[in-house]
Amino acid sequence: MQSVADPLSWSVFTVAVLGLLALDLGVFHRRPHAVSLREAGTWSAVWIGLAGLFGVYVYFHFGSERALEFSAAYLIEKSLSVDNLFVFVAIFSSFAVPPQLQHRVLFWGVIGALVLRAIFIALGAVLLEHFHAIIYVFGAILLITAYRLLREKPGEEANPQNSAAYKLFQRFIPSTHDYHGNHMLVRVNGRLLATPLLAVLLVVEVSDVIFAVDSIPAVFAVTEDPFIVYTSNVFAILGLRSLYFLLADIVHRFRFLKLGLVAILSFVGIKMMIVDFYKVPIVFSLAFIALALAIAIVASLLIPVSEAEKNALKHPPPAPDAPKAGPELEPSGPHQ
Repeated sequence: MQSVADPLSWSVFTVAVLGLLALDLGVFHRRPHAVSLREAGTWSAVWIGLAGLFGVYVYFHFGSERALEFSAAYLIEKSLSVDNLFVFVAIFSSFAVPPQLQHRVLFWGVIGALVLRAIFIALGAVLLEHFHAIIYVFGAILLITAYRLLREKPGEEANPQNSAAYKLFQRFIPSTHDYHGNHMLVRVNGRLLATPLLAVLLVVEVSDVIFAVDSIPAVFAVTEDPFIVYTSNVFAILGLRSLYFLLADIVHRFRFLKLGLVAILSFVGIKMMIVDFYKVPIVFSLAFIALALAIAIVASLLIPVSEAEKNALKHPPPAPDAPKAGPELEPSGPHQ
């Protein structure tokens, strides 16, 4: 599928992203530490600001239509990525991941997500180009996901330790039960063993694959340009880590967010199903997505929470057999 961006634009963007990731891990998070609210807030502002600047770049280089498509695609990815936070909270709680190691897991999770999203987007673009009817399949996926979210009750998220990915890991990968600093592999009595940190990373990656099945078709509903689809995904994913550390303790207060996502997914799903009969203007799409997200957030903050909801929205406790911090983690490490 033809893209507005030339190979140079793709190359410069990729190099810039790799440079930012190297700066993140090699300089700002070279030593494992618990991410403070101030640090998370600063990085969230940085990633959102960079996305905004990139939107301006798209406007001046590729036109207002592509800029609106990028804005709508980014907003969809950002809103869906917030739903990821519920999963991250459940995973880190279930596996009792020490705070100073959570950023390391999410960093490598982002690397894997970027690669997987690139593959999925390339595959989706090829399918749309050669099999137009696949757009109806994408639309159906979004409508099914919206229905699933609508029926999902607060606090009923599955225990990550019961997932098929973790059970396969336990069965086939020799591992230790304790964390050993930020190591994912450790040698014990001459044997190379995986630490629980590697298992957590695997569960995070599998959860992202599941989310990608929903989010990528949703973005293709507002633009079929691979460059716009990929860059909007990248900016949303890059900001996901800081957003997690900023909102992890209060994410369950956004109890109407899922209803907002139901509205967004239903809208883009229907938009894909009727594309051959009526093409919804991108301005209307952007306005609807922004309004649905804003209403969900404002309603969550303003409408009081009942006692029953408070009990249902509590963080899940660690599983009885949750991994424990090894000797290297007994002092929780430097904090900022």
